[in-house]
Amino acid sequence: MSVEVRGVRPTRIDNVVTLVTAQDEWLATQTAFPEDALSYEGRLYRPWSPATSKLSSMITKGMQIPLTARSRVLYLGAASGTTVTHVSDIVADGIVFAVEFAPRPARDLLRAVAARENVVPMIADARRPDLYPPFVDHVDFLYQDVAQPDQAEIAIANADKYLTPGGYAVIAIKARSISAGGDVKDIFRGETERLAERFEILEKVSLEPLHHDHLAVLCRY
Repeated sequence: MSVEVRGVRPTRIDNVVTLVTAQDEWLATQTAFPEDALSYEGRLYRPWSPATSKLSSMITKGMQIPLTARSRVLYLGAASGTTVTHVSDIVADGIVFAVEFAPRPARDLLRAVAARENVVPMIADARRPDLYPPFVDHVDFLYQDVAQPDQAEIAIANADKYLTPGGYAVIAIKARSISAGGDVKDIFRGETERLAERFEILEKVSLEPLHHDHLAVLCRY
């Protein structure tokens, strides 16, 4: 990329920074991978668009995401792997178990993370955590972005199986995957109440306008 970086400001999250250019400011992750990266003072940074990544949008909106360089992450709904690669940058000394079920994005995921030793991609059904491969271990952070009607139940089932007590979960609730015509506020309220049966709800952030009818929920298990 040919953009001149004029400065870098750290954020509260390990390996996540704000890049300052002549025209704008961008969220980015510090990375060891040069593809699509910008250089500043000998370090590489990958711009991270909140328009294409819900997790980036959450951070941009000020949600206090409790990720560190050593976090162990279970990522549900990995899709083609773009956000997974940024999480991999963040948890440079940790690990990401990335779950995707749909064949086409799963193939893209495998290509996207092939060079990343701290990502374990899995073609698996997030609704059946009991069928994950035996090498999947306990984690301290669960991230979920799935287009299913039973989103709260999926998060709870995976937390009960793999999330350590006191660990954190961030769920991107997709209202229109739950009900195509229901009232969005009612849908969010219902899912949040289901999550509260097993989690302590810490924070809720609307992802409007970049991600329509989406609510981010930060929980502690």
